[in-house]
Amino acid sequence: MKNIILITLMAIFTTTALAQNNAEDPDLQYGTELLKSGTPAPDFSLNDISGKPIKMSALRGRQVVLTFWASWCPDCRAEVPLLKDMEAASDPRRIVFVSVSFDRTFEAFKAYANEQNMGGILLYDPAGKKDSSVGAAYHIKWIPSLYLIDAEGKVVLGTVVADKIAKAIGYGETESAGGVCGEEGCTR
Repeated sequence: MKNIILITLMAIFTTTALAQNNAEDPDLQYGTELLKSGTPAPDFSLNDISGKPIKMSALRGRQVVLTFWASWCPDCRAEVPLLKDMEAASDPRRIVFVSVSFDRTFEAFKAYANEQNMGGILLYDPAGKKDSSVGAAYHIKWIPSLYLIDAEGKVVLGTVVADKIAKAIGYGETESAGGVCGEEGCTR
């Protein structure tokens, strides 16, 4: 009888611990349909903030941090400082930051990007999140959604957590994304 009670308690504890770990990882709730590692990153072309068309395949040869976001999204806005810091610490010859805005208007996208002094390649998808063919190709169901794409154009990581991208590119480590980070900040 004691063994049955002990086994039952262990099973309950293990199940509870696993459920708690799953609840703490947003990818397990919101990122389950994102493209998997090794998948070729779908090519697309969208206009940047100045109206110039940018083709994803033109960025081959460098890693790409690709972010899908909108200025009306509180979680997206919360990720902006980390993304800006990662970009500032990165060697632009090795890694490029690309963001695709699903803002409802170009004006809202441009105003927020300028207000936040966002860098990288800033793209606007006029179709919005719901009707975006780019979002559909990348299986975007939640924003922010982020991808790390290797220099050959294959997905390394798909996530809804910018910290996971930071870890994947080595941001915050001594050697960070092609630069060196210390107490005085990061240099390229």
